[in-house]
Amino acid sequence: MSAHELHLLSRAKMFNGHQEQYRCFSETCQTDMTFGIYLPPQVLKGYPAPVLYFLSGLHGDGSELIRQTGIQRFAAQWNIIVVFPDTSPRGSHISDSANEFIGQGAGFYIDATEQPWAVHYQMYSHISRELPDWVERHFPATQERSIAGFSMGGHGALSIALKNPGRYAAVSAFAPLCHPTASRGGKQAFAAYLGKESDAWQAYDSTSLVQTTSRKLPILIDQGGIDPLFPDELQPEAFVNAARANGFNVQYKVRPGYGHDYFFIASFIDSHIEFHAEALGL
Repeated sequence: MSAHELHLLSRAKMFNGHQEQYRCFSETCQTDMTFGIYLPPQVLKGYPAPVLYFLSGLHGDGSELIRQTGIQRFAAQWNIIVVFPDTSPRGSHISDSANEFIGQGAGFYIDATEQPWAVHYQMYSHISRELPDWVERHFPATQERSIAGFSMGGHGALSIALKNPGRYAAVSAFAPLCHPTASRGGKQAFAAYLGKESDAWQAYDSTSLVQTTSRKLPILIDQGGIDPLFPDELQPEAFVNAARANGFNVQYKVRPGYGHDYFFIASFIDSHIEFHAEALGL
């Protein structure tokens, strides 16, 4: 497979659009990476549309968001392309760990600097630069982008948006890991991928980033009220307070009775798509 050549793995018609899955060799991660993409009906007719990148949580690969959230119905309605990346490189040749917070399925959307992870685990660069290049090269996509995520993917969405001022119209998250340098899982992952605690950790911590970022993009966060990771592990209030103190417009809602699952996401995905549609000027 030549550089940037996409290999179609599957295609299904859905809400008059196409849900597709691709594989491509990643120069960033030095291995094949996969991603899902929903192409609304207008896009299939050749009309360009903006792109929403939706990042999965720990041990997800994008398929759970594709199959369990109902997002395609609203993406078709608003004419938004949705891209579902994997959470890490995968395969027998890729370093892994028995620790649930490290290794395959747990890339944490950062660029690893420690061995053996640095060879393939360059997920920040893959998501923020390489994958958009693939999408905008091969599909009728505009250069207007938005980003969202769930749990570990919420951490990825928030940190990537804050590290790239002007690149995304808005960011939203369901139950995001907001302060990884102060959480059990985040500390273990960052220590493995980035080494001993240092400024490199803060460069991927959304609660730290939001205190210094100048561009105030809109932010929407939904949090399940009976989520077992809330509030100690996820710490959304620390992020929201820091963001509002720095002048960000943050919509933050705790949803009583909802947990840390895809039932929760499916219940409120329509409001997130509408939020991004407004930010994208649709």
